Amino acid sequence: MAANQEEQEQRRRLIAAATRFPLPSDGVGHGAGCRFSYGTAGFRADGATMAPAVCRAGILAALRSVKLAGAAVGIVITASHNPVGDNGVKIADPDGGMMAQHWEPFADALANAPDPDALLQMVLQFAKDEGIPLGGEDTAQVLLGRDTRPTGAYLLDAALQGINAIVGARAVDMGILTTPQLHWMVRSKNKGVMASESDYFRQLIGSFRRMLELVPKGKGGDEVAKKLIVDGANGIGGVKLEQIKVELSGIDISVRNSGKEGEGILNHMCGADFVQKERVTPHGFNPEDVGVRCASLDGDADRLVYFRLSSASDNRVDLVDGDKILSLFALFIREQLDIVNNNGGQANKSLSARLGIVQTAYANGASTLFLKSLGLEVVFTPTGVKYLHKRALEYDIGIYFEANGHGTVVFSEDFISQLESLSNELSSQADIGSAQYHAVMRLLAASQLINQAVGDALSGLLLVEAILQFKGWSFQDWCGLYSDLPSRQLKVKVKDRSVIVTTDAETKVSQPSSLQELIDKETANYTHGRCFVRPSGTEDVVRVYAEASTQVEADGLAKSVAHHVERLLG
Repeated sequence: MAANQEEQEQRRRLIAAATRFPLPSDGVGHGAGCRFSYGTAGFRADGATMAPAVCRAGILAALRSVKLAGAAVGIVITASHNPVGDNGVKIADPDGGMMAQHWEPFADALANAPDPDALLQMVLQFAKDEGIPLGGEDTAQVLLGRDTRPTGAYLLDAALQGINAIVGARAVDMGILTTPQLHWMVRSKNKGVMASESDYFRQLIGSFRRMLELVPKGKGGDEVAKKLIVDGANGIGGVKLEQIKVELSGIDISVRNSGKEGEGILNHMCGADFVQKERVTPHGFNPEDVGVRCASLDGDADRLVYFRLSSASDNRVDLVDGDKILSLFALFIREQLDIVNNNGGQANKSLSARLGIVQTAYANGASTLFLKSLGLEVVFTPTGVKYLHKRALEYDIGIYFEANGHGTVVFSEDFISQLESLSNELSSQADIGSAQYHAVMRLLAASQLINQAVGDALSGLLLVEAILQFKGWSFQDWCGLYSDLPSRQLKVKVKDRSVIVTTDAETKVSQPSSLQELIDKETANYTHGRCFVRPSGTEDVVRVYAEASTQVEADGLAKSVAHHVERLLG
């Protein structure tokens, strides 16, 4: 096809896609009935209004792939823990992580282009500015996945239309998936390894079995209850766990809210977000479950929390949130590193590893104190997974979690190479029975089990279960790592949230300066007091977080600081 013909074909396809999925009308014939904004969750809104944004996300993903020399990019259609009527779309970069932040402004502009002609000019100008060649053959590859929401199939078609609007782009429908599965597939595809769902399950199940094989004798037997009840949020995570649970020897999994007909509604009175916020049992649980270890996934299976019903008389639960999952992972990995390096001083049989823990200001202060008591390096980032993941990549082993249960462990390629070299050396010297060799193999198995692209409730759950068996711990033992400090979160409505400027990973206020002085003064009045404020990213409110040694004190500190915010900014 001649260059001029290619250009005309490209223009025709973009106009056709934008025409098929116009923006919702503002009531007077203009496409401005709503505004889409690309954030950590991608684009998200009522599923019935999402088709234009999803189509344009398809265009965006194809452009991203062309820009990156044809590397596979991903699109997942989901609204995670939102109600079933909502839906959304987000893009995965070739490393399996989130789309590069500097493309987000263009994502917003593209999604809100008012008409087909405006969209066409926007794409052509962006391609010119970014040096993106349009019109070639096989220039882009986009992997697609969706969850079980009723609007998913229609929105998948919108994404396909958007991808096909870029000449040379190829869409690959990977099926109905958890969000982390799609991210894993994109990462695997670009690493040149097998990337189907069966490959994902094979790696998950195989590495979990290896972890259990490496549990020391005398642990993991009767000392650890094998029964686990999982709340699947009536979403895709429950569906997938049902598929593989029979292959997970060493653990007896029962799935509630699995997504089967008649079990309930997606994320309604169930799921990780519900359990973490309400601290009560999800729908489908009953007094007979008292004392049993339970876990809860969210709608697209990228969040995980654990809980236990402690009394048959009410539905309140003992909660293990993301902070305590992080602490369990950190303790286990540090122990394995200590075993590896406790080798009689043989430098050639040790590991040089920098282990880093990444949290946000919302992490419970007790978890931070516990992690620091282990001698671990703890750093903070602004709120948002994109900041946490980026910082974790700076370490040989980086661990991050938010309290909501979203997080993972990332291992650097250099560190994996160190582990493989050391395992080969120990194996060649007939040291395969040594504690050092077993610790190396546990770290390698953990690096295969955990999803290093993004937080994954399925892989995280299996790593938790393997570690509990390794340590011979009950749910109560895990809870006993530390006691959370009581906390309180409040929202204060203000005229202009942008007046507040924060620094030090959102833990301090730089403007107005008088506010930080007032926060410090109030905090000093409370034992173990800690308080910070930050402007909301989506509405004109200021969020207040406070901790103290008792709930009454945490409430008092939060209210005092909220009063100062209201007085200064209200």
